[in-house]
Amino acid sequence: MSIYACIPARGGSKRIPHKNVKDFLGRPLISYPIQVALTSGIFNDVIVSTDDPEIAEISEKYGAKVPFLRDKSLADDFTGTFPVTVDAFKKIQTIDPEIEAICCIYATAPLLTAEHLAHAYKDFTNNRCDCVMSVCEFSFPIQRAQIIDKNGYLNYREPEFAPRRSQDLQKCYQDCGLFYFYSKEAIEKNSVKTTRPFIMPRYRVIDIDTPEDWKMACAMAKAVNDLNYE
Repeated sequence: MSIYACIPARGGSKRIPHKNVKDFLGRPLISYPIQVALTSGIFNDVIVSTDDPEIAEISEKYGAKVPFLRDKSLADDFTGTFPVTVDAFKKIQTIDPEIEAICCIYATAPLLTAEHLAHAYKDFTNNRCDCVMSVCEFSFPIQRAQIIDKNGYLNYREPEFAPRRSQDLQKCYQDCGLFYFYSKEAIEKNSVKTTRPFIMPRYRVIDIDTPEDWKMACAMAKAVNDLNYE
């Protein structure tokens, strides 16, 4: 199977300027997923989809390829990663018509490992599905969530679950924003109908959107590395 990694990395981050290439524990943030993708041994090539020449230059320095710059229409604050991945797939297809799948890996994934990618890829190849998506379990049962009513009082969102023990409630999972394997069929149909989960440990999941998130990610990375967590 011919498969490529695509790392979307636009240059217009506002809350953390130049986030994708900002120094993260001694290296540009984007260098981490590039290295992980390269060392996983899965991909024909690791492609960075960016509209920013600086990001392109830094990505190539760390071993990725940037065979095209992303169109500005796909680099605004409202464009999701799936359209960007579809765009990258179609452009790669002009270079390698044999491409059968693509993996979108977030540039903000410094805690991802090559082993996680390899296991997810095995699941992807062993099961006929449109997508394998990284998820993690919610840290607290969402059935016990509370809302604030118009008078300022707390109420259970789903009061029927209030008497139930937490351990008796169904586990729920969230998209943890690390990676997504997509089949050629899903890309060509521009639609994902069947998705399998790849469950990530919570200590490797952080959404880096704010300066506080950045500090938390640095602290988590240091702890994970010091403790040699898998």
